[in-house]
Amino acid sequence: MTTTDKPSTKYQTIGQRPLRPDGLEKVTGRALYGADIKLPGLVWGELLRSPHAHAIIKRIDTSKALALPGVLSVITGKDMPVAESTLVDMGEEVEDIISESNKLMARGKVLYTGHPVAAVAAVDHNTAIEATKLITVDYEVLVPILTVDEAMAPGAPIIHRTLVGDDLGEKMPNTNMASHLRHEFGDPEAGFAKASIVLEREYRLATVHQGYIEPQNATAEWKNDGQINIWTSTQGHFSARQATAGVLHVPEAKIKVTPMEIGGGFGGKISVYLEPIAALLSKHCGRPVKLIMDRKAVFETTGPTPGATVKVKIGVDDIGKILAATADLRYEAGAYPGSAVGAGAMCIFAPYKIENLRIDGYDVVVNKPKSSAYRAPGATQGAFAMESLVDEVCEALNMDPLEFRLLNATQEGDRRADGPLFPRVGNIEVQTAAKESSHWNSSLQREGANGVKRGRGVATGFWFNGGFRSSVNLSVNSDGTVSLVEGSVDIGGTRASIAMQAAEALGIPYEDVRPTVADTESVGYNDVTGGSRTTNASGHAAYLAAQEAIVKMTDRAAKVWDIQPDQVQYDQGTFSAISDPELKMTFKEVADKFSITGGPVNSTGAIMVPGGAGGFGTHIVDLEVDTETGKVAVLRYTAVQDAGKAIHPAYVEGQMQGGAAQGIGWALNEEYYMGESGNMENSTFLDYRIPTTLDVPMIETIIVEVPNPAHPYGVRGVGETPIIPPVAAIANALHDALGVRFYQTPMKPGRVLAEMENGQRRE
Repeated sequence: MTTTDKPSTKYQTIGQRPLRPDGLEKVTGRALYGADIKLPGLVWGELLRSPHAHAIIKRIDTSKALALPGVLSVITGKDMPVAESTLVDMGEEVEDIISESNKLMARGKVLYTGHPVAAVAAVDHNTAIEATKLITVDYEVLVPILTVDEAMAPGAPIIHRTLVGDDLGEKMPNTNMASHLRHEFGDPEAGFAKASIVLEREYRLATVHQGYIEPQNATAEWKNDGQINIWTSTQGHFSARQATAGVLHVPEAKIKVTPMEIGGGFGGKISVYLEPIAALLSKHCGRPVKLIMDRKAVFETTGPTPGATVKVKIGVDDIGKILAATADLRYEAGAYPGSAVGAGAMCIFAPYKIENLRIDGYDVVVNKPKSSAYRAPGATQGAFAMESLVDEVCEALNMDPLEFRLLNATQEGDRRADGPLFPRVGNIEVQTAAKESSHWNSSLQREGANGVKRGRGVATGFWFNGGFRSSVNLSVNSDGTVSLVEGSVDIGGTRASIAMQAAEALGIPYEDVRPTVADTESVGYNDVTGGSRTTNASGHAAYLAAQEAIVKMTDRAAKVWDIQPDQVQYDQGTFSAISDPELKMTFKEVADKFSITGGPVNSTGAIMVPGGAGGFGTHIVDLEVDTETGKVAVLRYTAVQDAGKAIHPAYVEGQMQGGAAQGIGWALNEEYYMGESGNMENSTFLDYRIPTTLDVPMIETIIVEVPNPAHPYGVRGVGETPIIPPVAAIANALHDALGVRFYQTPMKPGRVLAEMENGQRRE
């Protein structure tokens, strides 16, 4: 682990690697996930999904399903409350309730394969499945639109007749382009005119899925008094409550959402897919209802990352200084508006100081499931384009790619493309650490056994990191232990990282803080676990709650000694009187006197963090290519990243390694393979190939620590950045190995062979 700009403060808990509080329950199988819920009278639900990507629903007949013994209720789009156009902030996504409602159950028209058209509740799962087979739906099949090029072509079929696009503030009816944004400053054309080298290329990225193992699930009970209780594996139970309330036209106060343990999410479990349907089925049949997706439904109907077409142009002078850059980003929103093109536009040029630039971003609807967040949503697509082109510029300049990045690196005070000025960031420190790494300075044998060719690539990524809203409650027990109640779902070990920050602030052992993730009625509002915000924002809230607890316990110590509270000081778990240093009590001793000094001590911390002080990462990859089969093997991989302050270094390393592994899959194998009719033809893990242990080497990590000045311990989010550089780094390494450029993902064996052949023809 490399540390840079490290604070002189010595921490007693932060920076250690304690056991996670939920670890034993999970490895022994006692932890409860969404599928494990059992309730009195529980019944099963199942959804009927469209076999067509684009079709008008002419008629639905549910009579045979209702007549099947064991069926308790059947609902269709006509049973859904009429939605109102209301925007719901889901944390990493902002959704319109109309789109959310129509996504949950089609009304009049299906917009992607797998779009739900009916739902059944029955006494058991098999009966519910059989009942869906008895529902008859008459469709008028329409031509599907599957790519941004098709959607934006003149005369293209219009997916939403009611959609009015926003073209830089101008209204556009009869369009598949939901919105067009632009960031611009300086004079790009003048910059290009001064440049010695100007290159422009276009890149295409396939749609990919987050690949979490646990499928979406929800169990709901709509009680006679109108109270709705929901149990679900979600990244944000407060946003799930808000979306469900909007879809069902029910006050949020009438909905309680209990988050279960979650088997992966990566952004894909922010949106609701089953919760309102389970609740509505429960209302109709008077019993609690459980819904669990099968894998095919997960792939075909939950939100993948958007496929994209990205065009980038950059101009540099003789020494490699970037003089101008432009980018055109066209992202698939899926069936409803709202792709991550805005975030892509924020990140694509962020690692580079560019005085003349323009970015255009297009959000385009297509006949695929509504796209969703996937670890730094939108940023990987932009980085594949920009970092690949940077590598090509470095080749033209005969310049070391890390020297180029250092020459052009953004730092504190520089303006990001979308407007904000960078606070203290670690871009330069990350590039320096990469350049000084053993990996970058090692030799690489260019050819291996059996004629394989080897290459090395490097790429950089940036994520702005979320902040948003977090709440934490602390209760000091009479034995001196502390109960910490948080509202942030624990995906990557945040129970531990938040408890560690509370323990550090309180000056007590980590083992004395017992964290719990609570339901929506047991703690204040929390935004989703996503956007690399949780350890930062919820940790900050825990710090504030700890400070309040210390103030209250200082008052209790003062009462014991019959002095004023301002005459008591606290340091590392010990209270002492300023006027008499012999008067001392430990944290536990003060807690033991609660009953005679005023009763329980409870505290809260609540915060709205405007931003998370973005994080930079640079990845280095060595790979080899079998020139006969096109198969690529990753030999060595190093991820360098600024974590601000690594609260639990093992978890930081795990995030860096996990993001890199997913990026390797994105680069080499993963894609939604779509048939002409709009059906996904590889909707199983047998055919949709995510990396296994055989595909990924031990990923080396270098943690750089440039503290975030807005956080008491300097924390920056770390979960998003590691997925941004891998696709471009691998593309650059492939060029280094083969001498040909790759402009499309995935870089699978067939494509590698084709590009090698094309390269030979060009030569």
